[in-house]
Amino acid sequence: MLAESADIKTDAFRELYGEFGDEVVQKCVNYHIRHAGISRVRKIEIYHREFLGQPLTPTEVTAWAQRYSDIVERQVVEVGAVPGAVEFLQTAQGQLKLYVISGTPDDELKRIVTKRGWNDYFDEVHGSPRLKPEIIDDIVTRNGLDKDRVLFVGDAMTDYDAAQDRDMAFLGRIAPHHDDLFPPGTETIQDLTGLWARISA
Repeated sequence: MLAESADIKTDAFRELYGEFGDEVVQKCVNYHIRHAGISRVRKIEIYHREFLGQPLTPTEVTAWAQRYSDIVERQVVEVGAVPGAVEFLQTAQGQLKLYVISGTPDDELKRIVTKRGWNDYFDEVHGSPRLKPEIIDDIVTRNGLDKDRVLFVGDAMTDYDAAQDRDMAFLGRIAPHHDDLFPPGTETIQDLTGLWARISA
């Protein structure tokens, strides 16, 4: 959401499943795009079971997920930020409570945030295996937040679904050259330019 990582994650699945042929790769990519925000562990389990007919043991799932993480992590650290993201973080720092909720594994997510030098911008950073609604409940409860004053900005349907499930306002971000997968009527943006002006008006 803050780094332009959507295509990196898609291309990582292309590389990971390339040995199984174009048909399998396309199925994996299509599923990934339709279900952005679901953890890679869950996706890998589904890809092997449903597309390859090869259910994996927990140890094998861990190994495949690590292969995927190795492909993704370095590139996500180095890729450019979403336009307007850094400016928004700099402006909002100290004025808003900011939290990261992601389907990326928690330890990997924290490493990425640290390597990008973004730790000081966020009150908390949370990734999988916990699901997004569970993380929302935890943050709201521990910090005494008023959900009526919370905005969830996300780029995946799991973000939209979590916000809807917890009755929170949602703003969707659609990356360049990506289809709008959000329900009709969802408020969306192309990048984070002007986000501060929008929410502080």
